[in-house]
Amino acid sequence: MELPADFRMTPAPLPGRILFAHDWRDLAFLHWRIPPSAAAPFMPPGTRPDTFGGDTFVGLVPFELRSANFLGGPIVPYLGDFLETNVRLYSVDAQGRHGVVFRSLEASHLAVVLAARASVGLPYTWSRQTCEVSGSTRTWTTTRRWPRRGLRTSVTVEVGDRITAPDPLTVFLTARWGMHAYRFGRTVWVPNHHEPWQFHRAHVVRLRDQLVRAAGLPVAGAPDVETLFAPGVHTVFGEPQPL
Repeated sequence: MELPADFRMTPAPLPGRILFAHDWRDLAFLHWRIPPSAAAPFMPPGTRPDTFGGDTFVGLVPFELRSANFLGGPIVPYLGDFLETNVRLYSVDAQGRHGVVFRSLEASHLAVVLAARASVGLPYTWSRQTCEVSGSTRTWTTTRRWPRRGLRTSVTVEVGDRITAPDPLTVFLTARWGMHAYRFGRTVWVPNHHEPWQFHRAHVVRLRDQLVRAAGLPVAGAPDVETLFAPGVHTVFGEPQPL
């Protein structure tokens, strides 16, 4: 299968000023195929589910966010470093911008959750999270504190060989240069820019997840797309643009 004709392999230059920047470190990408009709109710106005081979996808992505700063200022101590786990869908708008739509974003700092909800309108949630590393094995655990207290997820992956030539589906799921969000009564596109991913194959050793189904997505069992691991990238975000 081939990528959509308008799919960008590299990001466009960011318009306007850089709003914030940070590092994404040690990410796992777990994915399930779902019918577009299952994702459509969660798409902001002006967007639709992005598809590959007739399917769309839901992703579960645990990682560490490091060295956050805002408006080019200094790195924010303490609040600029935290673990995150997000549940995301894949979107495209009438201008051909292929992005993500977040259903939930677990973060371990309440102040970050409240600020992100108020300023960007993203569905951040407050959670207790840990990450353990043992050789090539990584385990992320998440326990929701607010809202819907008690939701739990545990992901253990074994990191394998480097992927030198990502296949089209891997590119489709990870070359996403922005997000669509519904903010203050309108849909916006928030562009981002980062260097190319360096992927490794990963094997799911153990998965106990409540977040994806709690987000309203109909999945069961192990991911049905190859799991990926990436050491990380430095990421910058531009100003929101209304659709």
